[in-house]
Amino acid sequence: MKRDIYPQLLAWKGSARRKPLILRGARQTGKTYILQKFGEKEFDDVVYCNFEEDARLDSLFAQSLDPDKIITNLSLHSKKSILPKRHLIIFDEIQLSNNALNSLKYFQEKAPEYYIAAAGSLLGVKLSSPKSFPVGKVNFLDLLPLSFYEFLDGMGETGLRDYLENLEEVQPLPEAFHLELIDLLRKYYFCGGMPEAVRCMAELDDVQEVRVVHKEILTSYALDFAKYAEPSDIPKLSHVWDSIVVQLARENKKFMFSTIRKSARARDYENAILWLEDAGLIQRVFCINTPKRPLVAYLQKNIFKVYALDVGLLAAMAGLGPELLIQGEQVFREFCGAFTENYAAQQLRGTLGAELQYWKSSSGKAEVDFLFETKEGVFPLEVKAGINLKSKSLQSFEAKFNVDLLFRTSLRNLRRDGNVCNIPLYALDSLPRLLTLLAD
Repeated sequence: MKRDIYPQLLAWKGSARRKPLILRGARQTGKTYILQKFGEKEFDDVVYCNFEEDARLDSLFAQSLDPDKIITNLSLHSKKSILPKRHLIIFDEIQLSNNALNSLKYFQEKAPEYYIAAAGSLLGVKLSSPKSFPVGKVNFLDLLPLSFYEFLDGMGETGLRDYLENLEEVQPLPEAFHLELIDLLRKYYFCGGMPEAVRCMAELDDVQEVRVVHKEILTSYALDFAKYAEPSDIPKLSHVWDSIVVQLARENKKFMFSTIRKSARARDYENAILWLEDAGLIQRVFCINTPKRPLVAYLQKNIFKVYALDVGLLAAMAGLGPELLIQGEQVFREFCGAFTENYAAQQLRGTLGAELQYWKSSSGKAEVDFLFETKEGVFPLEVKAGINLKSKSLQSFEAKFNVDLLFRTSLRNLRRDGNVCNIPLYALDSLPRLLTLLAD
């Protein structure tokens, strides 16, 4: 189970202002599993309703959205007496029932004593009928693929995770730990953070099966294109999605519509990009010339990079096989370091919980991979695929904006050189903690 979201579920359960919960996320990120395990552990019983597997469920909400009537119907259907505060009701694939989605509003207003947690794809919930969406009447949690730290849990290396999460100072880790973590990071680049893929890696130790899982997930995404998108948009979605590997293989990873096809224009593919973003399948990182707070006020909407939601899926899309596991440091430099940048974007998204930006000088001669904003200020983060730490762009950023603290992530051990902090790629999840240690 994802350790990071469980405390949030517990906080939801104990909140005096609790509302029905919607757990959102891309397909196959483990939404159903987490809610069921949470219900089994924290409640007397679980009433599980899947609107995709049981089409009859929707009819229980068709005639009335009164909570008492719905509870009566669900009790008869499930053959369980549903008790307030003691049972967790799970509405899975809720995006398939507009009535069930709308009923959450009435449970919040009239029957808050019932614990209801719904799960649905980001895309399906967003595309639900406007009249059915319970605006302001639900709590949200978003589920991402497993981070590298959570991957450590899945691989039985919880001790290493705890060690990284409880660093007391910015100094090199023992070489034995450093090398072991790099080896585990190499496995994460191949496997990624989709829960079923991690299970195959950890329990079966079957790398071929891991790739089978990846291909099944990618197929399910393609089926979603046909299921949810307008027919005229399906080819555009496929073109954008299939172009991600090519886009990241370029030295300049700025998203180029001409890479999709020579005559492609931004306005023709804008809806397709937004669709994939809403589905949680891609992450856009926008360009900024002026690193001032708030960063979102200075981003350039027409200049961005696109990263896949998961580095393991990216490897599968690129057709890279188990040989990645024996390539040593070469895996981190595959197609112009695309794995490393995608990995960094994936970890930062989960760790910082905010949109990311990157900096490019007005002249276009210098570029820093990521900017992030905290209460302490705006900071640059340069991503290096290997151990070569030379960075003219980071030096240019420092000279231009006179910042007190700069960050670099690479295969080098944890260390601080003047005002530059080098964070090992495997320790990116500890960025907020390290920032606090450096600020003190």
